[in-house]
Amino acid sequence: MVTDNTNALAPLLPDRHPQHDLFICDVADAVLKDVMQHMEHPFYSLSKKPETTIKRYENGDKWLQITPSVKGLATIYDKDILIYCISQIMAKLKEGEAVSPRVRINSRELLIFTNRGTSGREYQSLLDALDRLEGTRIRTNIVTGDEEQVDGFGLIDASSIRRKHGLDGRLLWCEVKLSDWVFNAIRNEEVLTLHRDYFRLRKPIERRVYEIARKHCGQQKTWRITLAKLLLKTGSQSPQKRFRQMIRQLAEHDHLPDYHVTFEDEADMVVFTNRGTMFPAQLVEGSIPPLQSDTYEEARHAAPGWDVRFLEREWRDWCVEPPRNADRAFIGFCRKWFEKRGRP
Repeated sequence: MVTDNTNALAPLLPDRHPQHDLFICDVADAVLKDVMQHMEHPFYSLSKKPETTIKRYENGDKWLQITPSVKGLATIYDKDILIYCISQIMAKLKEGEAVSPRVRINSRELLIFTNRGTSGREYQSLLDALDRLEGTRIRTNIVTGDEEQVDGFGLIDASSIRRKHGLDGRLLWCEVKLSDWVFNAIRNEEVLTLHRDYFRLRKPIERRVYEIARKHCGQQKTWRITLAKLLLKTGSQSPQKRFRQMIRQLAEHDHLPDYHVTFEDEADMVVFTNRGTMFPAQLVEGSIPPLQSDTYEEARHAAPGWDVRFLEREWRDWCVEPPRNADRAFIGFCRKWFEKRGRP
């Protein structure tokens, strides 16, 4: 993978904050999370210019209609804010903490987390992104959890900001309220971990292709898809000829995180091969310490009627990263398990 930060033409952007963990010690331990539906389907514009026309996407029996605000559709770069929020919420859930769809965002931490600069222009871009996220309206029959929402909703329902010294001052923090549709996906654990280099991908199409590969290839050895199908799933407006050229360039540079990309000309197929950079559940399980004996008793109260040893196996398999407090995280998992399923 090419990571030469000194080359302005390197496929990956430089890591602008290599010491990010010194600044962000409490933001999901810098672990990126995204909801599966946002990776599976093209909710976001890939254009750097404002898109102000309604978009409709259909794939089998799934459909998605996106209506922009006067400021345009939410872009895949605007999505960084949601990734930040989802990552925070998932970190709290794994620690057994209470969560809500309202997320307070420290603006500087967000910029560092998403590998952006910290100039005044970057702070202004956050405000523009919030406007597009709140203004973009969605109608879809794509289910999150056990809910299908076909009425209009935004990617975020509301936002508020706090500046220093009035309207011309630096943005200090903002608060967003995620839509019920997005929050429902988080509460139902319909999330995946993204590679840290996701924010170093220069082009919108590269981010979108990575999301699709992460969702469909996952930890499999390989995954194949026709070029035409991949074009449909990206939501790209590029002609197929131009899209084929972009995929060939992506395969040539071979800088996509987690997956090698190859293009088979004769079959017009794109092949993703796992680099082996993701940690399977069994490796994570070995790094989670044994639980304290009192934890099992608390777990029985949290999930009455369930075999806590069975729940522990389910929990260890579910964990992607070792939690900071394994006992508290396991009890929180049991509580959520019972809330969703009741008694066996």
